[in-house]
This record gives sequence, C-alpha cells and structure tokens, in this order.
Amino acid sequence: MEVVDLETLAAELEGHPLAAWMAWLPDALTEALDPVRNGNLPRFQQALEACPGRRARHVDLNRGAILIGDADEVGDAERLALGEALRGLMPWRKGPFDIFGVHVDTEWRSDWKWARVAPHLAPLAGRDVLDVGCGSGYHMLRMRGEGARLVLGVDPSVLFTAQFALLRALSGVSHAHILPFTLEGLPQRLPAFDTVFSMGVIYHRRDPMEHLAQLMECLKPGGQLVLEGLVIEGGPGDGLLPAETGNGRYAMMRNVWAVPSAAMLRDWVVAAGFRNARIVDEGVTTAGEQRRTDWMQYLSLTDFLDPGDPTRTVEGHPAPRRAVIVAERG
Repeated sequence: MEVVDLETLAAELEGHPLAAWMAWLPDALTEALDPVRNGNLPRFQQALEACPGRRARHVDLNRGAILIGDADEVGDAERLALGEALRGLMPWRKGPFDIFGVHVDTEWRSDWKWARVAPHLAPLAGRDVLDVGCGSGYHMLRMRGEGARLVLGVDPSVLFTAQFALLRALSGVSHAHILPFTLEGLPQRLPAFDTVFSMGVIYHRRDPMEHLAQLMECLKPGGQLVLEGLVIEGGPGDGLLPAETGNGRYAMMRNVWAVPSAAMLRDWVVAAGFRNARIVDEGVTTAGEQRRTDWMQYLSLTDFLDPGDPTRTVEGHPAPRRAVIVAERG
C-alpha cells in the first residue's frame, strides 16, 4: 500500500487544472517521504503493509463515527491484524472511525466540529474541495459523503498521510487524496476549488493575512471559504500574541502566533478581500471534544489547562475557544 497513490491520483485528475501538478509531484513526494527526514516512516509503512488487504462491503461516510466495514465482514484473526496495523499508525487525533468492528476513539470528536460547520456550507455535491491542514482526512471523507466531486487535502504530517492511505484503501473511496505538504509548499495555488477549508491552521501562521491571501488564490470566483481557528472573547480590537508574551506558548503549543477575537478574525477575512464574511459558530473547547484516549495517549486538553482554574491555560491565557467564519471570493 503506497502512502500516496500517484497512479490513481493522476487518473482522477485527468482533464482537471490540477493535472499540471503531476509533473512536479513525483520528485516532491520523493523528497517529502525520504526516510532519512522521516524517522517514523518505516514504522508507518510496516503498518500499511501489515494491514489486511480487505475492501469493505459496507461504508457509511455520513455517520459521526465513519463506518468502514461491518464487524461481520472479517474474522477474529483478521480483525486482530487490522487492529495491530491501526495501532502502528498511532496517535490518531482526528476521527472517530468504526473499522470492521474496531472502534478508533480519536483524540478529537471531529464529528462534533463537522456538525457545527456543515449547516453553513454551500452544498458540496459536485464541488471540488481543498482541505488545508486536513489531519487524518476525517472531514475529507465527510465531504465525499456529502457528494463532493474531488477532495484534496494538504498536511505536512506524513503520519496523517499514511493514516488516510489506510482509510482510503479499506473503504475504496475514490477522488480523495492527501498530499504531505503545507499550502505554502504547493507549486501553484490555482483557482481550482469551489470550497476551501482551513480549520485549525491560521493561528500557526506567522502572517495570517498571507495565509488568507493564499486561500483566496485557491478559490474559484464565488467559491466558499470555511475558516476555523482559536479565538478569545472580545471585540474587533482584541487579540492575543502568545508567541510574543510570557514563555511564548499557548496551551503548551510553541507556534501559536496570534489568537484574535472572533470579530477580529472576521475583519481579517474582510481585509483579505472576501465578501459576506460572517461568524457562524463560536464556543469553548471542552474535554468531551478533545481528550486523551487509548488511541492518543499523549497530553491533551485537560493537561493544557490550569488545574486550579480551567478557564485559563497553564500559561494563564484564556482557555481555548474556537470560531468558524464563512465567506466567499468575489
């Protein structure tokens, strides 16, 4: 099982503007998937090769826990081998999934975020979608479940790319691929997408306005932007600069450059040239939505909060809350 199925990707992009990337991708992937640069890659590849070559008969991409195969489609020995392969790709952060009777209880209840975002989307049926910072591809599968014609994810994590390779192979889902790059690392940001998602990315960008400009470059005229990120309570002039204050961290993360209010985040979107920008959701992240599990055994949300005051992070900043902005390219 390949981490990125170039042959299938090339076939599915035939006649699409993004087919131009196929001249660049082979060499770029060789560099991105260099085992010398990615010490865990042999472990990921071993897990993929150990996974039973089973294609699910029953797939449901519209469930909270995405279903890939019913439990009775495999025997106990094959399910055990599958579970070991899945555990070889830990930690699992975005999900959850039910895979041939194995419940992958991920760190994030990504289905909760999808439930908040989905009512505000332009119908995805027949649309080409870009998911920036896509993680394991959970939301990409939900997008395909909604009828998106093509879903392309970009995320520099080779682990997430390998996780999606397994999910894609077991489910047989087509026209959905993850490339192990940042948005900035793409050769061209072509206006080829009807919908662009950037969820959980902008606060990791030193220049948020540059990120918004790059997202706009990917959208067709009239296409929809779906932007989600950390925010604080407050008005248009309120924001937090964790990278420049205290110990330079926010909830133990080093690379959080700015946490604006939701109003300020919306104003950034307007200043970037998008139209009809609106805040469609805002709320505090809870320990029910992000937590340590048997499939993600590292630190999680409760470890990032002040044990004496869970409304603050361990650094003393306001506890994580997130907002969703939707807008359109003019």
